[in-house]
Amino acid sequence: AAEPWPENAALYQQLKEEQILLSDNASSLAVQAFLQMCNLPVRVICRANAEYMSPSGKVPFIHVGNQVVSELGPIVQFVKAKGHSLSDGLDEVQKAEMKAYMELVNNMLLTAELYLQWCDDVTVEEITHPRYGSPYPWPLNRILSYQKQWEVRRKMKAIGWAGKTLEQVLEDVDQCCHALSQRLGTQPYFFNKQPTELDALVFGHLFTILTTQLITDELSEKVKNYSNLTAFCRRIEQQYFEGHEKDSSTIAARSSKRSLLR
Repeated sequence: AAEPWPENAALYQQLKEEQILLSDNASSLAVQAFLQMCNLPVRVICRANAEYMSPSGKVPFIHVGNQVVSELGPIVQFVKAKGHSLSDGLDEVQKAEMKAYMELVNNMLLTAELYLQWCDDVTVEEITHPRYGSPYPWPLNRILSYQKQWEVRRKMKAIGWAGKTLEQVLEDVDQCCHALSQRLGTQPYFFNKQPTELDALVFGHLFTILTTQLITDELSEKVKNYSNLTAFCRRIEQQYFEGHEKDSSTIAARSSKRSLLR
């Protein structure tokens, strides 16, 4: 039997309006979507130091009872241990396929978001550094931004992305979207009629890409080329977010330029 879910469960992320970056916003929205799909209410709390509060150094993280768990994968396992799962109805082959597509999203979309934020010089100067360092006074704001940039660029080098051009990264995003579009087809969700954690993950990233103001629209245009993916995002926004909350934790109050429905 499922354990009762505490009413005061909280999800922590950075400040929405002035601080959070595309990749963290996407990851946070994926977890929010997953918990909504499980019908597990969570209050979103924004903290300037959320990244440093997290046990893994990554956002989002949830505080449930006396436990703190960060990132979608561990949160899915934690929720499953409490008796709530979205993928129990899948057979072993489907579960393996779902994991493969989740890996694809993390390896392609998340990495592309990080690349854009920290390796594209114009984006770094005009968006990333000002937002990332916004809660802190000078020179700490610059020191922390450069420290993070060095860390991400080192990771990019390790996985062979450091030498890529922006055009090559956008091509990778397009290939990922093409694969997701093919898998989704005309179904409401990736595995027919019920959402799984894959749907939550894809929604988090695609919705954030579609609604975040960047230097150019090149990234969002790649997603918009696939009408079934944009329809998928609209469907999940309507079903799991619209009207669910009336306070500032709704995605309507996120730091983005528009809802898909307007």
